[in-house]
Amino acid sequence: MYVIRVVVVDDEALVRSGFRMILNAAPDIEVVAATSGAGAFDAVREHRPEVVLVDIRMPDVDGLTVLSRVRELPEPPVVAMLTTFDADEYVLKALHLGAAGFLLKDTEPEHLAQLVRTLAMGGVVMSPKASRTLLRSLPRTDEAAADRADTRVERLTERERDVLVLLAEGLSNAEIGVRLHLGTGTVKDHVSALLTKLRVSGRVQAALLAQRAGLLDTGR
Repeated sequence: MYVIRVVVVDDEALVRSGFRMILNAAPDIEVVAATSGAGAFDAVREHRPEVVLVDIRMPDVDGLTVLSRVRELPEPPVVAMLTTFDADEYVLKALHLGAAGFLLKDTEPEHLAQLVRTLAMGGVVMSPKASRTLLRSLPRTDEAAADRADTRVERLTERERDVLVLLAEGLSNAEIGVRLHLGTGTVKDHVSALLTKLRVSGRVQAALLAQRAGLLDTGR
């Protein structure tokens, strides 16, 4: 069985042990390291996990520093931030540094393993509360019409829009391919094209833009 290797980074030992216990209960997930921010980078280099869960705010080495350093690795793992959403400026910085998702620390245990699987497959992970918080946090200015979310979406082909909606629902390229009867390589090409047309740097930003453009039911 393929096992997803996970590193948990949090300054609280109780949180680390809780995540380890919950995730290790899943037969296809193994927490290979649980550490504070100071030991995060070395743990990632040593264990080469597929997924890293990082507390966004820590007193020794904060989560943004961990995210930035890990994303600079030659083959970086997927990094999702653990947060309570009490500091929007941290969330926005994490978004721009390439965070693949935002998990609330009070995520239900029965959902946590599936969220990790989604991350490992390249999907976007945001709870409804997380996406609403991010949408409120994003700057809203009276930009030219060409910069509005709905106008950007209009640049997409019908197939690219279909891919965007499924991407924003958290599906990986493989899952999108199954849903739309497309090869994974074709889906990857569509994702690359739509990211360029939307002028965003990653899947999370594309998902937020899709929500702002009204393509999704944000209450789901």
